Amino acid sequence: MKKIKLLIAILFGSIISTQANNVTLTNPSVVGQNLSFKISWDNSWYTNNAPNNWDAVWVFVKIQDCSTQLWSHANLSTLVGDHSAAAPLMIETVTDGKGVFIRRSAIGGGNISAANITLKLNLPAGTYNYKVYGIEMVNVPTGTFTAGGSGSESTKYNLTTIDATVQSSGLTAATIGGSSVGVPSTFPMGYNGFYCMKYEVSQQQYVDFLNSLTYNQQASRVEIAPNSAIGTRAFTNSGVGHRNWIVIQTAGNNSALPATFACGAATVTGYSNGDDGENIACNKLSPSDIMSYLDWAALRPMTELEYEKACRGPLPAVANEYVWGTTDVVNWVPGATPGLINTDTPSEMWTNTVTNGICICGVNSGATAYGPARVGITATNSSGRASSGATYYGAMNMGDNVREIAITTRNAAGTAFNATLGDGELDPNGNFNANTWPTGTIGTAGRGGQWVTLPGSAGGSQLADRANSNLDPTVRSYVNGGRGVR
Repeated sequence: MKKIKLLIAILFGSIISTQANNVTLTNPSVVGQNLSFKISWDNSWYTNNAPNNWDAVWVFVKIQDCSTQLWSHANLSTLVGDHSAAAPLMIETVTDGKGVFIRRSAIGGGNISAANITLKLNLPAGTYNYKVYGIEMVNVPTGTFTAGGSGSESTKYNLTTIDATVQSSGLTAATIGGSSVGVPSTFPMGYNGFYCMKYEVSQQQYVDFLNSLTYNQQASRVEIAPNSAIGTRAFTNSGVGHRNWIVIQTAGNNSALPATFACGAATVTGYSNGDDGENIACNKLSPSDIMSYLDWAALRPMTELEYEKACRGPLPAVANEYVWGTTDVVNWVPGATPGLINTDTPSEMWTNTVTNGICICGVNSGATAYGPARVGITATNSSGRASSGATYYGAMNMGDNVREIAITTRNAAGTAFNATLGDGELDPNGNFNANTWPTGTIGTAGRGGQWVTLPGSAGGSQLADRANSNLDPTVRSYVNGGRGVR
């Protein structure tokens, strides 16, 4: 008998939950190879005015073989006609069949309410459990943009136009500057279009990832042994927690049985009750942790140049600008009055007056909330790009909260990257195994600001700042998080 479990992925992008950009997948059923469910999310758009893009939900499916109890990635049909979506939505297929994008089919905006979706699976014969996952994305269209900076940003690129010619011919080290090596044409420079996750990976998303892995795979993606006692924090169990609330809910049994992880904020009783920090950006990760998550989700890491394209769009560079396109900046002080309210909940919010350049940076050790905040916390139902800290294309928190992981141009280990996508599967030890992704101690960068560093300092929120353009992929940090692209 077929069994189905629908995983509800909730991503919040507004300052109060009633305006949240929450993706909800409900009412699942399987008939033959067809998987049906309803999808809802808030504040969807498709515009033919600047930024001339749309949002979408990346939907993918995991299956558990009932005989082996192991989870794997399910392939979907690559034929658009094999899937269906109720108005106002459409299905956008991908050539590898690892998922689909669900988005508006025509110009418009507003909430999407319980639209019917049917996806055709390509599965071998067997009996399976199913989980369906949704990740909110924004479209970054194909087009020319300017990389680099003209101000005091650390290790910035030279101001460089990235167009079709540059993408097809590559960049010399002298042209791009910024202590970079030459960039070959096979490296994704941002000219070609892509989808970018709207939010950083949340703690609930990382929990969902961990709970689909084997014991040995889990052991590589957390700091503690999966057979640790119930309630043990997955990352740095002693001392300051830095608001990472991922804990052991059910202990694993050596290599025979994986643990069950959950979110368990220190301020509440129980686990994953909706007020356990599920929507806080996941920190304490290494670049390898993020890349393993992205491989599992059939996404890929962004490059440094794609990061700048996603932030700036087609606009000219502004000296010392932040990712929201201005030099205005007001950093978050959660210990101040007014400050953080509804802590650890989906409606966690900063009560300070909305102002341009608001960002989750420069949090001091005496703050009542010493760590990152809910993803999308600075957006409201009336905020614009500068007053919400958004990028040109509508991605949130790319200059604050947690550091973004990107593929660097500082060395050949980075520039060997050729945009290979994750295939939804990890190796037996829980590591990503996608071709050309950096696997040693070099090859990744940290871009954007994060919750500790003051916004105007090196490694802060300035768009062109590259102070951390040579990170060790194996090292975890309480300021590291990230997102992926496709």
